[in-house]
Amino acid sequence: MEKVLIIDDSDINLTLLKHLVLKLGGCEPILFDHPLRALEWCRTHVPDLVIVDYMMPDMDGLQFIQAFRALHGRAEIPLLMITANDQKDVRYQALIGGANDFLTKPVDRTEFDARARNMLSLRQGQKFLADRALHLQALVDEQMERIRQQERELIYRLSRAAEFRDPETGAHIQRMAHYSSLIAASLGQDEGQQKLMLQAAPMHDVGKIGIPDYILLKPGRLTPEEFQVMKGHARLGFELLQGSASPVLQAGAEIAHSHHEKFDGSGYPLGLAGEAIPLSGRIVAVADVFDALTSERPYKRAWSLEDARAFLEKGRGNHFDPACVDAFLQAWPQVLEVRNRFQDEEAPLI
Repeated sequence: MEKVLIIDDSDINLTLLKHLVLKLGGCEPILFDHPLRALEWCRTHVPDLVIVDYMMPDMDGLQFIQAFRALHGRAEIPLLMITANDQKDVRYQALIGGANDFLTKPVDRTEFDARARNMLSLRQGQKFLADRALHLQALVDEQMERIRQQERELIYRLSRAAEFRDPETGAHIQRMAHYSSLIAASLGQDEGQQKLMLQAAPMHDVGKIGIPDYILLKPGRLTPEEFQVMKGHARLGFELLQGSASPVLQAGAEIAHSHHEKFDGSGYPLGLAGEAIPLSGRIVAVADVFDALTSERPYKRAWSLEDARAFLEKGRGNHFDPACVDAFLQAWPQVLEVRNRFQDEEAPLI
């Protein structure tokens, strides 16, 4: 049912126009004898066609058109203005102000029928295009979400490829990624940044793909020469991920390159210090070290939660950004929930 708004201060004219609108079929006439009340109705309702008289008290038809068009979403609604035959100047101003067509007094029924149907047909076209646009946008959103899901899966599998060559587990990826997101939240970052950390943090060690097995899988302590090779995984990960158009891969490149930097400047590969280290790298440094300490591996026993907390607190200001350590500890209940949710034998997709 299409809504036809009629504004005229004459009861006789309202009755006539209502009758003509009902003869169109499929239309509901909405009547107002005062333009200000009609305008108030238009703030919360969207008519399909507006028919407004020119001569009215308090607000004439030209003023009504201007006020109506200024309302959000009302700029394209078809509008007919009723004028006298000798009011050409008014019609010109109305066209400039936003009227689509005119009716002259006395209103001719045949002319009204043709002009009203033309305007309603225009409105139907507008609504069809709007619905079509919404449908197409929904299809685009669906495809984009599918692409984002594929990107997330690819990133996860790429991250797992590095972990398969390392004693770490898939659950480690999940835990440290969620820890990173919790730290970002505690630092006051918005949901978009929290999600970005969750998706990008798993790529922190992707550069280990390029480290020889005899070093990566060595059960004992690395020699200084071997450790130099091992440190190269930060640069390799950055080179692998840099230059992508994907914000997630861009963040992953930054994290891969900077998560082994230390707050006091003694880290690698660039020896950055303090806030010169990207925040994402400072966040992941805390998350990754904590999970590594509290996870059992073939070459070591898991640290207790208390000992791992003490290590982070002791490292505030030298190894770790104090703000990131504090943010992590502020989220301690959520940290424990993540730790319990992702056990080493489980590795669901993020």
